[in-house]
Amino acid sequence: MTRRPTLSLLLLLLLAPFSLAIKFVLPPSRFPPEKCIWNAAHTHALVIVTANVGPGVSQRVDVEIIDSTPQRNVYLSKRDINGETRLAVTAHAEGEVGVCFKNWLAPDVKYAVAQNMSRTVDLDVDIGADAVDYKYVLQVVSSGFPQADTPPDSAIANQESLSGLETEMRKLEGVVKEIVDELEYLRQREERFSTTNLSTNQRVQKFAWFTLAALIASGVWQIFHLRAFFKRKYLID
Repeated sequence: MTRRPTLSLLLLLLLAPFSLAIKFVLPPSRFPPEKCIWNAAHTHALVIVTANVGPGVSQRVDVEIIDSTPQRNVYLSKRDINGETRLAVTAHAEGEVGVCFKNWLAPDVKYAVAQNMSRTVDLDVDIGADAVDYKYVLQVVSSGFPQADTPPDSAIANQESLSGLETEMRKLEGVVKEIVDELEYLRQREERFSTTNLSTNQRVQKFAWFTLAALIASGVWQIFHLRAFFKRKYLID
């Protein structure tokens, strides 16, 4: 009975998407608002962002990678990106990682002209095992990881070569490790929720006993008080 839910959970995790691709338009402004795309990421998860920014005259697109923690940690910030830009960071906290864009308008452009201006952004975000591109890592080992932090799995690049089978095995190993980490995270959350539930039940039970004791004490007090009142009025002996 317990194997079927576990098997279903594993299948859902295997079939769950580890990447996000989206395309949108950024209108320019003197004080542009942030356009943020958020993705859930676990601690120490590798996040690779590939942004392809279309051409645009008198416009400057800035990108910033942040997280959803109260501190709003800024992992990476880059100004004036054009064409295809590849960025990589490692999540430092449990939560969501956001990729934020701003499209700044040049000061010499009038607002009437700016209404017909925009830049197209084609964004691809890979997280976890899906973010480890072994072939790409091997290619950039000599020149360094472009516009990004070195990923934790870059030790693979120190090897001379990887066959196709070895590459697929490494990918499967990364997927399995991510599934194990996800199950461990779910187990910890279940334990935390169970502890919270038990603590809440104990508090509710104590409050219920206190309420019952207060009602009994109030009833006893009312009985003695009414008895004394009726005695003063000579209604009872």
